[in-house]
This record gives sequence, C-alpha cells and structure tokens, in this order.
Amino acid sequence: MRPAFHNGPAFHKGPAFPIRLAAHLSLAALITFAVGPALAHAILVDSTPAPRAHIKPGELAISLRYNSRIDAGRSKLTLTAPDQTIQRLPVSAGAGDAVMQAASHVAPGDYLLRWQVLALDGHITRGEVPFTVDKP
Repeated sequence: MRPAFHNGPAFHKGPAFPIRLAAHLSLAALITFAVGPALAHAILVDSTPAPRAHIKPGELAISLRYNSRIDAGRSKLTLTAPDQTIQRLPVSAGAGDAVMQAASHVAPGDYLLRWQVLALDGHITRGEVPFTVDKP
C-alpha cells in the first residue's frame, strides 16, 4: 500500500527506471559532445615560415593555418624586425576559413611573427613564430 503523500524524489525506481536512466545519460552525452568542439580555441597547426626556420632574404609569403575557422578581418599579425621595429601586416583570408595570409620583405636577422586570431566562437588566441633570415 502506498502512503497518501510522498516526500521523496519524483524520479522513482520502477520497471521503466533503466529506460529513463539510459535516455537521460544519452541526452547528457549528446549535449556534451555537440557543444565540446564548438568551444575550442583556434590553435596554430601549421605556419610558413615554420617556427625557428631559417629562410632566404627577400619577399616572404606568410601563411598561418589553424585548427578551426577564424575571422581574418578581426585578426592581427605583426612582424618584429631585428632592430626591434614592429610592423603591422595587412591580413587576408587564405584558402579556407582557417587560414590567414600576409606578406613582407625581410632582410637578414632574427624576426618574431606575432599573431592574434578571433575564432568564430568568439575566443581570442595569441602566439608567436620566431624565425631567422640568413645572409645570402
């Protein structure tokens, strides 16, 4: 016989308990996996020049590829020259939504390419690519 009132939880164990539990766990897993990738930051996966690369002087085509789509128009790229002058480079979208491109003329010395990107999920990430331009 059941009591006239019940102070316990509304989620009762009964014959349908395993089905309800499986449904709740499936929903939780679906939400977790569906939201997980959308919250990722843009991470640099490939660059030209490569980190710590030695390259020839002259015109340098810069290409940075990320693991997720970025907003190239709101992203920033600067090049620090051997004399410590900082040049902001105009950025253009590359082949695909996850690539940023730019160009600059470089002379021998140590350089530092600094990037800041805005991923389409709203997260900002930053990083550096040091490289050296060798003497001809």
